[in-house]
Amino acid sequence: MQQTWLRISLLLCTFGFFREMRPSEPFVVEYLTGPYRNLTNDELSRVVYPVGTYSYLIQLVIVFLITDILRYKFIIVVSALSGIILFAILLWTYTLWELLIGQVFYGTFMASEVAYYTYIYAKVDKSHYQIVSGHTRSAILCGKFLGGVLAQVLVSTDILNYRHLHDMSFGSQIVSLVIALALPKVNESIYFYKSNEAKEDHAASGTDPQALEIGNIEDNKAKDTNASDKKPKFSWRNAFRLIMQHIVSAYTNPTVVKWSIWWSLATCGQLQVISYVQILWKDIDGNNESSYNGAVEATVTLLGAAAAMTAGLMEGVRRQHWHIWILTICSILMGAFMIISAVTNLLWVAYAMYVLFGILYFFVITIASATVAHNLTDDSFGLIFGINTLIALVLQTILTLIVVTDAGYALLPRDQYKVYGGYFLVLAVIFVAVYIQEHLSKYCTKSKVKSLE
Repeated sequence: MQQTWLRISLLLCTFGFFREMRPSEPFVVEYLTGPYRNLTNDELSRVVYPVGTYSYLIQLVIVFLITDILRYKFIIVVSALSGIILFAILLWTYTLWELLIGQVFYGTFMASEVAYYTYIYAKVDKSHYQIVSGHTRSAILCGKFLGGVLAQVLVSTDILNYRHLHDMSFGSQIVSLVIALALPKVNESIYFYKSNEAKEDHAASGTDPQALEIGNIEDNKAKDTNASDKKPKFSWRNAFRLIMQHIVSAYTNPTVVKWSIWWSLATCGQLQVISYVQILWKDIDGNNESSYNGAVEATVTLLGAAAAMTAGLMEGVRRQHWHIWILTICSILMGAFMIISAVTNLLWVAYAMYVLFGILYFFVITIASATVAHNLTDDSFGLIFGINTLIALVLQTILTLIVVTDAGYALLPRDQYKVYGGYFLVLAVIFVAVYIQEHLSKYCTKSKVKSLE
C-alpha cells in the first residue's frame, strides 16, 4: 500500500511538472507580436485573449460536471492532448482565426486542470491527503520555475529564439501525455461511483443514512475491486444528494463564505493581471524587447512558493483573529502595486511590482485555502474550490468584457491596470466595511442584553 500511493503520487507529480514546464510562457507576447505571427497588441488583448477567457469559463462548467463521472484519468489525458494541440497551433498555423481556435484548446487545457487536483483525492487514502497535496503543488511550482529559468537563460544567451521555446513547450506536453496514459484508473470516485461494500459496512455499524452517504467516499479507494461486493456502483441520486449536502454544509458556514468570497474576487483579479501583464510590459518598454520576463516569472514562482509556505506555518487562532486585517492590508498593497505598474515608465519597476503582487497573492490565497479547507467536512474540498474557481471565472469574464473588449471600454494597457489596481482597493474597502458591520452588530447585541438586565 505504501509503494502504491507513493507510485501514484510520483506519476501525478511528474505529469504536473511537465505540464507546467513551458519555457515559452514568459515570452508568448513577444512571439505572437513578433515576425512569427505579426499580431498587434490590440489584436492580442481585445480579440485573442478574451476568447481564451470565455472558452475557459464555458469548458470549466462542462469539465466540472463530468470529471467525477468519467473518473478523472480521461480528463487528465484530455488535458495533455489539448496542450499538444494548442502548441501545435501556435507553431504551425499562421492566420488569426486559427489562433482563435487555439484559444479554444487553451480553455480546454486550463479547465481540465481540475482533474489533476482531484484525482489524488479519489485514488489515495485520506490519511495521505496532506502529503500528496504538498507533492502535487510543489511539482507544479517546480515546473513553472524551471520553465522560467530555462526561458531566461536560453533567450539571454541567444541559444534559442522564441519559436524554439515553443518547440520545447510542445515537447513537454507530449511527455505529459505519456505519463497521463500511465496513470492507474480510478475505480471509485468521490460522488458517482461508490462500492457496495462501503455501504454495507456503514449500515452494519448503525450509521444513519446521511452519514452513510458521506462515509462511502472514504473507503476502499485503493483496494482490489474484483469481488462483486467491492465493485463501485454508479448512482445519480446518491451523487446529487451528497453534492447538495456538501454545498449546503459549506456555504452555511460564515467562515467558508467569507474566505470563499475573497478567494473568488482575488482570483478573478489575479487571473486578469497575469493574462495581460506581458502586454503592459511591452507597452512600457516599447522600443526594446522585454528581455527579462523569464527571470521575473521564475522569481515570482520561487518567492510565491516561499510566501505560501510561510502562510501555511501561521498559527490558526492568530490567523482567524487577524484575518480581516490580513485581507485588507494585502488588498491595499496589491492594488497599489498595480497602479504603480500602470503609471511607471521604468520596466524594472513594473517587474518589481509584479513580483510583489505575486508574493502577496500566494500568501493570502494559501491562507484562504487552508481556512476554507479546515472548515469543510469530509471530501468536499474539490467541489467547493471548483465552485469558487467557477465564480472567479464568471467575474473575470465580466471584467474582460467591460475593461478589455470593444463591447466595453476597450481600455489601453496602462488604463486597464489602473482599473485592476482600483479593483483590489475596492476589495479592501469591502472587507473593512464587513469588519465594522460585524463589530457594530456585536456592540448592539451587547447593548440590548444589558438594557434587558
